[in-house]
Amino acid sequence: MKPTLQLKIGQSLTMTPQLQQAIKLLQLSSLDLEAEIQEALDSNPMLEAEEVQPENDTTSQSASQEPEVNPSEPVIDFSSSTPNSNDETNLQSQTQEDATINLESGEIGQELPVDSAWEDLYQGGSMPVSSGPSEDDYDLDSRNSPEETLYDSLMWQLNLTPMSDIDQAIALSIIEAIDERGYLTTTLEDIRTGLLAQGDIIDDLFRLQEEELTSLGIDINSLSEPDDNGSGGGINDICIEEVIAVLNRIQQFDPPGVGAKDLGDCLLIQLKQLPAETPCRESAMKVVEHHIALLGSRDFAAIMRKTKLSEAKLQEVIELIQTLNPNPGASIASDSRTEYVVPEVIVTKDKGRWKVELNPETSPRLRINSSYASLIKRADSSNDNTFLKNNLQEARWFLKSLLSRSETLLKVATKIVEHQIEFFEEGEEAMKPLVLHDIAEAVEMHESTISRVTTQKYMHTPRGVFELKFFFSSHVSTASGGECSSTAIRAIIKKLIAKEEPRKPLSDSKLANLLAEKEIKVARRTIAKYREAMHIPPSNERKRLV
Repeated sequence: MKPTLQLKIGQSLTMTPQLQQAIKLLQLSSLDLEAEIQEALDSNPMLEAEEVQPENDTTSQSASQEPEVNPSEPVIDFSSSTPNSNDETNLQSQTQEDATINLESGEIGQELPVDSAWEDLYQGGSMPVSSGPSEDDYDLDSRNSPEETLYDSLMWQLNLTPMSDIDQAIALSIIEAIDERGYLTTTLEDIRTGLLAQGDIIDDLFRLQEEELTSLGIDINSLSEPDDNGSGGGINDICIEEVIAVLNRIQQFDPPGVGAKDLGDCLLIQLKQLPAETPCRESAMKVVEHHIALLGSRDFAAIMRKTKLSEAKLQEVIELIQTLNPNPGASIASDSRTEYVVPEVIVTKDKGRWKVELNPETSPRLRINSSYASLIKRADSSNDNTFLKNNLQEARWFLKSLLSRSETLLKVATKIVEHQIEFFEEGEEAMKPLVLHDIAEAVEMHESTISRVTTQKYMHTPRGVFELKFFFSSHVSTASGGECSSTAIRAIIKKLIAKEEPRKPLSDSKLANLLAEKEIKVARRTIAKYREAMHIPPSNERKRLV
């Protein structure tokens, strides 16, 4: 075979850079979009953020200036008097501009009241005012620094506690064996064995430390406490009693309950640190120390029989135990950062009509830099002119993609509110079944586009802040031939459990029967799945005395 050239004609679909950019911006959250816009501002000189201008100066803008990306935000109103009404949506154009005072043309009074402030009389002035750094600037280092962990807190407390070198080594091994919950993950015998295995290395470190301190003229006896046995032996002479004594000392550190071997030990440590006059303290210590298994299985009858406590007294003991922290390490800040949610859609009710609008705080306000755009020459093919032309084209694509994103988001959010109008009026129990295909047909878009729009986008409503995905749910058939949303079923289950008798909570089978009485056919395993998704324990764990 010899190489040959062949010419074929065919058709294929390719994604243009403009389409790729539009899809990328469409699936970004509000925080990610803000970072993307900032990156575009830094890389493209043709883009600039719109500055708030005084009202009197808006009429002096030249007609050749490029329009802003968000000159007005469409607001959709529709009546909610009837859930299935076909009233047409009313589009309103709203432009929010800050009212300012032109200080050059305005007249300043000759005399001002003694207790008046400049900002109270001339708000929104266009004159630049130099101000000192904000509080966020002072807190920059603390915000960017890693958060304190439980290990850091325990090590800090250890450094402030006077101990001998041997006890310091034992305490360090114990702290390293404590997990992020605050529990000891190994036995004391294993800790002692590990110290003995590294005894020669630890003794050499102690010896080098003593020599360095002695060379500096520091008396090492004044820096550490003598050993309990007074023999001043090395690390190879430690016994299990010394490890227990150091562990008891660490268990006095904050947070209370740290260094416990198990849950019962953790609760017992916290009870011992309570004041002696705390009501029911002794009884609670007895229950935790000897009957923690019965308490976990909620066998209150057996606990009352073995402890000779009355029902009222046992209730007080349980209330005291419930004030304790089973995970003491959780009180120390973890490494995870708090992620904030900024809703991009705001739904309000005004005069009996629901209004859907974009959040003006998250709506980008960009425009073409007219100064740089005026430098472009048509007949010039130099590198500088080509650079400006390319950036101008990219800036226009970027603005168009941002505008398309806002329009698509508003259109999808409006259709969601129209479909779930009963939810906004009555609550989760009135939620209707909804899938991506329904909204895709309503807005004449593909399901993948709806999926991108509803991912990591949030809606602020009078009932709270919800992700757009929250309004989509599967359906369950009813006995009458209708459909019920899975979200509504979860709300009904939660409501039934909230009204159950504490002494005899509802089982999953009983919940299924109660839903069947409402003509909702749901299997017991489906009830268990919904209950676990709402983090509701089973019936045997929900049992209470009152």
